[in-house]
Amino acid sequence: LNLKKLENVQKAGKLARGWISRGRFPKDLEEDIIKAYKKLEKEYGENIDVAVRSSATAEDLPDASFAGQHESFLNIKGDKAVVRSVKKCFASLFTDRAISYRREKGFEQLEVYLSACIQKMVRSDLASSGIMFTIDTESGFDKVLVINSVWGVGEMVVKGRVTPDRFYVFKTGLTEGYKSIISKTLGRKNKKYIYSKTSGLKEATVLKKDENIFSLTDEEIITLAKWGCVIEDHYGTAQDIEWAKDGKTGKLFIVQSRPETVHSNIEGHYYTEYIVDSKKDPALYGIAVGNKIGIGKARVITNPEEMKTFKKGEVLITKMTDPDWNSIMTIAGAVLTDEGGKTCHSAIISRELGIPCIVGTKDATKIFKTGETITVDCTQGQRGRIFKGKIPYTSKKYNLKEIPDLDTDICLNIGAPDIAFQYSFLPVDGVGLAREEFIIANKIIIHPLTLCLYDKIRSKLTKEEKNKVKELTTGYTDKKKFFVDKLAEGVAQIGAAFYPKKVIVRFSDFKTNEYKNLIGGRLFEKEEENPMIGFRGASRYIDPDFQKAFKLECEAIKKARDELGLKNICVMVPFCRTIKEGKQVRELIKKFGLNDKKMPVYVMCEIPSNVILANEFLDIFDGFSIGSNDLTQLTLGLDR
Repeated sequence: LNLKKLENVQKAGKLARGWISRGRFPKDLEEDIIKAYKKLEKEYGENIDVAVRSSATAEDLPDASFAGQHESFLNIKGDKAVVRSVKKCFASLFTDRAISYRREKGFEQLEVYLSACIQKMVRSDLASSGIMFTIDTESGFDKVLVINSVWGVGEMVVKGRVTPDRFYVFKTGLTEGYKSIISKTLGRKNKKYIYSKTSGLKEATVLKKDENIFSLTDEEIITLAKWGCVIEDHYGTAQDIEWAKDGKTGKLFIVQSRPETVHSNIEGHYYTEYIVDSKKDPALYGIAVGNKIGIGKARVITNPEEMKTFKKGEVLITKMTDPDWNSIMTIAGAVLTDEGGKTCHSAIISRELGIPCIVGTKDATKIFKTGETITVDCTQGQRGRIFKGKIPYTSKKYNLKEIPDLDTDICLNIGAPDIAFQYSFLPVDGVGLAREEFIIANKIIIHPLTLCLYDKIRSKLTKEEKNKVKELTTGYTDKKKFFVDKLAEGVAQIGAAFYPKKVIVRFSDFKTNEYKNLIGGRLFEKEEENPMIGFRGASRYIDPDFQKAFKLECEAIKKARDELGLKNICVMVPFCRTIKEGKQVRELIKKFGLNDKKMPVYVMCEIPSNVILANEFLDIFDGFSIGSNDLTQLTLGLDR
């Protein structure tokens, strides 16, 4: 039988499943199952709800996850229903997707065996559930855990029907006693799975108030993360863990753990650099999976029956995939979905196949048309970009083992926290310049004084500005805390990526025209003829009107160091013109809580006065970083 042809797979699968479904269930096995179910009833009550889950001998191997290939059944009640569900599990050994997957992975079709595991259901339909990886799923960075969480039963995560909340926890800080949640992202959780009245699950709408809050508390995140570390230590390899919270008791449960199957099998000494040669704006963004670029003709599929039209190398665009789509995903050049998060089916399979994938785009099926050429870019961190047309790019693969050791310390310049984990594998000695500007412009987006004085200036904002502030600060009654938390998370991600190596974070160095572009910025920033030599750097921090904003920056650094455990983070002051300014800034930094004598404070050397008065500046600061662009322009009177 030629299993490369989809129609042959479908025919064989239908026959095999039919034989099992019509077959007589062994009497002794049926009696044993009923007896065991009765025992559960004695412990938990009559008609107890259980999960009947498939478990195959070839599942969860280090190089083959078999994710979603076999069936599981949730909220099953009554002994007869349990027996029927076990039979369905056995039949699912021959789903079309399982047959195709075994062929692709080189397994003999009749040498994979399957059992059914029956577990008391955790009432996550009344609370939350999700998936936890003990490694970053995109970069393979192993010093963090990634927790995804939704309301209701966890099938909603796997099926990608919603975008889950996502949390990153720094393992080293966790083991040292810190609450090291270095990133929290609120998902789009408008739907959930709950119990149906008889058995099985049904879809329900999430209350509006629950949509806009996290589905786990910080304490629960930390508890799960600690358990994840214990499980990983026990098995000795990165884990893919399913968890659930019981809404009746409030208790958390681990319901499954299996090996992570992608990065655990990649040799870590290679690094591929991608350079996209285009200033064209993307047509759409989403959540990036993997670190590659794919170019091909779009194929929009809204009905599974249209799968037979799919051609090798095309970009699959659909609302969401499930295991029945695996046969065409194996030949896709890239995958785009409207729904889903980093642990949905599309993401898991694309990651395993090594193809670029962007999930949670919202509108890919509406924006792109079958036949048009598109470029899918997953190389810029967590935010995937989709362009119309063929975008030129170059790539170069480096063998990091071939790079010689140097006597000079080599440090990175970095702005985007999203790419820090990817760069963590480079043979560098830390970060010489981590820019706050990228985090403020792309994650916070709101002028810090808008947040500090929101109640006073709210009436001066446009309706669009007010709506954007409301959207960005969802869940925050204190808008200043939003700034502190998001900036702390951004620098903490960079700090975690290179821990314990030094990471020097430069305080914000926006010019007035750049600050003006932030929401509400027009209310606080004046017009300047030459912003480069205007109100910026140290002179801005010490200004009485801006000090309250600078205080937020200091509080964010303090949080990253003292609460999240990133003691390798230190700070740098930009554009400090005079000795007096330097002394005033040092006093403010201390006043605003950064008074740890072990934390060095550096200054940019980018003004001629910094060179001429170098010794005096070094009486105030712990070191210089040469800003060659500004220093050259200000010395020679030239622009770029």
